[in-house]
Amino acid sequence: MLLEQINRPEDLKRLSMSELETLAGEIRQFLIEKLSVTGGHLAPNLGVVELTIALHTLFHSPYDKLIFDVGHQAYVHKILTGRRDKFDTLRKYKGLCGFVKRSESEHDVWEAGHSSTSLSAAMGMAMARDLKGEHNKVVAIIGDGAITGGMALEAMNHIGHEKKNIIVILNDNEMSIAPNVGAIHNYLSKIRSDRHYLKAKEEVEHLLKKIPAIGDTLAKTAEKLKDSLKYFVLNGVWFEELGFTYIGPVDGHNLPVLMDTLKQAEKINGPVLVHVVTTKGKGYSPAEQDSHTWHGLGPYKIESGQVLKSAGPPMYTEVFGNTLIELAEKDSRIIAVTPAMPGGSGLLKFAKHFPNRMIDVGIAEQHAATLCAGMASEGLKPVFAVYSTFLQRAYDQVVHDICRPKLNVAFAIDRAGFVGPDGETHQGVYDIAFLRSLPNMVLMMPKDEKELRDMMQTALEYNDGPIAYRYPRISGTGVSIEAPPKAIPIGTWETLRDGGHAAVLAVGPMVQIALEAAEQLAEEGIQLRVVNARFIKPLDESILQQLAVEELPIITMEEGAIQGGFGSAVMEYYALQRNFNMHVTVMGIPDYFVEHGSVKEQREEVGLSVEHLVAEVKSLTPRKRQRV
Repeated sequence: MLLEQINRPEDLKRLSMSELETLAGEIRQFLIEKLSVTGGHLAPNLGVVELTIALHTLFHSPYDKLIFDVGHQAYVHKILTGRRDKFDTLRKYKGLCGFVKRSESEHDVWEAGHSSTSLSAAMGMAMARDLKGEHNKVVAIIGDGAITGGMALEAMNHIGHEKKNIIVILNDNEMSIAPNVGAIHNYLSKIRSDRHYLKAKEEVEHLLKKIPAIGDTLAKTAEKLKDSLKYFVLNGVWFEELGFTYIGPVDGHNLPVLMDTLKQAEKINGPVLVHVVTTKGKGYSPAEQDSHTWHGLGPYKIESGQVLKSAGPPMYTEVFGNTLIELAEKDSRIIAVTPAMPGGSGLLKFAKHFPNRMIDVGIAEQHAATLCAGMASEGLKPVFAVYSTFLQRAYDQVVHDICRPKLNVAFAIDRAGFVGPDGETHQGVYDIAFLRSLPNMVLMMPKDEKELRDMMQTALEYNDGPIAYRYPRISGTGVSIEAPPKAIPIGTWETLRDGGHAAVLAVGPMVQIALEAAEQLAEEGIQLRVVNARFIKPLDESILQQLAVEELPIITMEEGAIQGGFGSAVMEYYALQRNFNMHVTVMGIPDYFVEHGSVKEQREEVGLSVEHLVAEVKSLTPRKRQRV
């Protein structure tokens, strides 16, 4: 097999065109086989096989900078840069990362798990290159969904103004994670369909090449001729107006044409945008037919395309989506808003039930947040369904446009806590810290799926400012959710198990861990009080005061950053009360980025397990046990 001979990009440069095309087929088969076991982002990577081969054949990584936007479409890049033998460990604990990672290879010059960052990074690298007097190429690969993000547009504006030598590859597969929305996407569709412009442009360029030794005046006339043709055929060539030389659309699966186009782009002075049209899931029928499902998934059967899912309780995301439909049927003020994640946020069914009350703004978290603020100011009940890691991108809007004017926006924060194989770029472990500090914010997390439903009802009935409920990327506990949801009094906790030796204040999934630890400790005569600290803000001061009266050692437990988190809030409370006698141990995520693996492995790494909690309680309670 040719693939076995490719251990670095230089190995591609000795292959013929037919051999490169054969290699593309081998890479597709390799990906289909490997990801059937590990899971991962299959459809995006099947779509960029030829493009990645062309880039590594023509350019000289890592001297030339290949910058992948988001990075989940860089599996082929990893294969071609010496990591083929590690694909059995993809997205596993201590294994190969599912995104581009600088510490993993010198060829990974930029790392990101969030969209629309590549062009800004490319501009920074190009400016650094020019300041240092170097001559390497800078190439950014961005999708047609990601290019609609505000950050990408800001970068394009700057790049076009500065006229830096940057090549932008627009990988246009007509679909990011969800169907793309917006005027820019519609413009790309227009370009894709207008073949007359491409043919006419090629004929003009062919004619010009036949004119020997044209002078400056004739050259300018020729450029004006091409511009006139451009405006005649396409009404408003947007990229060129931004200062880019536009080339395309180009078939992203035709290697010879793709290579010739990239060679042409390499020779052009100033910023160039190469519009490459690809098919997501190319070469594997199930992924081509349903690129949404096959964007990122777990193990599957190659022959049938059946995705292997374990039976059990529904995911919290599914409970959220179904409950929102239930609430919206009774309250017409509810509007669902998502930044390009209707499937991931469990809103596809909602969209079918209420097409006019489901708003997908595209990859635009900032806009989504302020859009919700605008609707809330007019008396609606917007629900901003967003991953914890993506909510970070809208922080200023949450502070300035929602919390400050005290607008009643509900935040449905999905993927709160560890996210398993997606790893450090997607861990939802910082929202407690960055939301808890904001005035007017109410922040909740349920212990089970029934309590999630109750919190959604609580948010609907709440009218005194923003309110958020966060929930994890795991299945529920299996409790019955048949009963109608009921509102929970704001700022109230519940004691699930009494005990006089120590108390654990647990948030979300940590409640189940605390209950299991209490069972083990009871066998040794240690009685652990377990409190479901379902309101992270405001705190239940009555319970905190009672614990102070009893002088119980306290352990706080959260699947979130220790710095500024729930445990910090408890310590702040006692400090402000000038009660310096309380012993508070904070169990959470230390001050570093936790990498990919299973959620169980990630929890074990940071000590959020039954065993760690049992050991902690034993270390705190010897004197207390003698007194009881």
